[in-house]
Amino acid sequence: MATQDPETDASAPDAYEQLLERNRRLTNLQYASMYLNWDQQVMMPEGGAPGRAQQLSALSTTSHELLVDDDVAGWLDELDGADLSDEQAACVREIRREYEREANVPAELTERLTQTAAENQQIWQEAKAEDDFESFAPRLETMRDLQREKAEHIDPDANPYSVLYEGTHPYVSIETIEELFETLRAEIPPLVEEIRENGRELADPWEGEYSEDDQRELCEAALDFLGYDWDRGRLDTAPHPFMAGTQFDARVTTRFKPTDPIYALMATVHEMGHATYQLGLREDAYGSPLGNARMSIHESQSRFWENHVGRTKPFWEVFLPTFKEQIDGHDDLTVEEIHEAANRIYPNNLIRVEADELTYHMHIILRCEIDRAFVEDEIEVNEIPQVWNDKMDEYLGVRPETDTEGCLQDIHWTSGFASFQTYTLGSVVAAQLDAAIREDLDVDALVREEQFEPIHEWMTEHVHRHGQRYTTPELIEQATGEELSAEPFVEYLRGKFEDLYDL
Repeated sequence: MATQDPETDASAPDAYEQLLERNRRLTNLQYASMYLNWDQQVMMPEGGAPGRAQQLSALSTTSHELLVDDDVAGWLDELDGADLSDEQAACVREIRREYEREANVPAELTERLTQTAAENQQIWQEAKAEDDFESFAPRLETMRDLQREKAEHIDPDANPYSVLYEGTHPYVSIETIEELFETLRAEIPPLVEEIRENGRELADPWEGEYSEDDQRELCEAALDFLGYDWDRGRLDTAPHPFMAGTQFDARVTTRFKPTDPIYALMATVHEMGHATYQLGLREDAYGSPLGNARMSIHESQSRFWENHVGRTKPFWEVFLPTFKEQIDGHDDLTVEEIHEAANRIYPNNLIRVEADELTYHMHIILRCEIDRAFVEDEIEVNEIPQVWNDKMDEYLGVRPETDTEGCLQDIHWTSGFASFQTYTLGSVVAAQLDAAIREDLDVDALVREEQFEPIHEWMTEHVHRHGQRYTTPELIEQATGEELSAEPFVEYLRGKFEDLYDL
C-alpha cells in the first residue's frame, strides 16, 4: 500500500517540516557515527583508537546539541495538539520521545559517554585476549557511573536501570520482559535436563579444523543463496559479529570458529537477517522515524532467518550440496546429520554467541540479572566474575575457567547496560512472526524451491516498511494478529527439541 512521503506532504505544518529537516540532519550524523564504529571494529588499525574516540565524541555532541536546542522545543510545542496524519503524528511522537529523554542531559556528559565507549572497545579486546578482567573493571565501573548519571538527568525519580532499559526498549515495559524471563526460567532448564537424561545422541560430524578461507566462501555462498543484495552490502570479519547499515548500505560481519563451520555460517545468516530489516525500510522515508528500524524488533529478524530458516531441514535439503563444495571432507554427510549438527544443544558451552538455540536464553537471562544488579549497586564490579560463574553453574551446570570465557566474552558492556533483553525478546517475536507467515505462505516449500523473495516480501510488508510508524506492541499485533506472548516461542521450542531428541 502506498504511503505519503513524510518529508514532502504539502499539508504538513511548517513546524513539522522544520522538525523533519532537523531529524534528517540528526539521522545522517548518527549513521556517520555508526559507520565510523563499523570501521573501528572491522578495519581500523589499532593505533587509530584515540583519534576515533574523539571523532565519535564530537559527532555525538553535535547530534545532542541539534536535538535539544530551543528550536526543537519550539517546533514540538507548536505541534502539540496539531491536526496531523497518523504517520505525521508517529514521526512527532518518536522525535518528541528522543527529545524528552535527552533534553536535560548535559552535552558534556554525552561527550564523555561516547568517548568512554569508544575507548572501551580497544581496552575490552585486550582484556579479553589476555584474560585480564582487572584491567577492564575500572572502565566498566566508569561506564556504570556515567550511565547512572545520565539516567538521573532523564528521570531523577525513576529506577536508573529502568530508565536505561527504556532507551532501547520503548513501549515494552521491563515488567513484561521479566514475565517473559520468568516463563523461560521455568521452561528451558527442565527441557535441557530432560534432553541430557533421555535424549538420543545427535550427529556431531566436525573433525579437525576448517580454514577461514573455506568458511568465508561458504558464508558468501549462503548470502548469495538467501538473496543478500551485494550492491548494498558486504561481508567482513569482526571480534564480535554485528550488522551496520541503512536502507542503502547494510553491511554484515562474522567470525570463524576453526573447529565448527556451522558457527560462522549461522552468524552470517543471523546478521543477514538484521540487514534485511534495514534494506526493507522505506527509501523515501530516510531521515524520518518512518525510515528507521524499531530496535526492539530488530533481533526478531535475525533470529527468524537464523533459526526458522537456516537451521531447518528444508534449508539443508537444498543447501547441503553447496556446503560440501566449500567444506572438504564431508562428501558422505547426509541432510539428517547436518540438520542434527546445526540444532544439537551444547549445555556445557560457555559462550553466548556460540550457544545453541535452547540454552542461549539462559546466557541472556544471567547477563541481564548481573547487569541490573551492578547498575542498582547490589554487587560491586570486582564481584562480577564470581557472580557470573555462579549463575553459569546454576543455569547451565558449567563454570568458566577464565574470564575470557566468562564475563569478558561480549562487547556490549563497553558501551552501556540494559540492552541485552532484546536478544530474548527477538526470539519470542520471531516465533510469533514464524507462526503468522506460515499461515500465509508455505515457507518450507519456498525454501525447498529456493524461492526466498516471497519471504523477504512478507517481512517487508508486515514489518520493515512500517519503520517506527507503530509502537512495538502495535507492530507485533499488526504483523501477527496477536499480542506479544511467550507461548508461541515455548511451543516452538518444545515441539522442535522433543522431536529432534525423540523425547
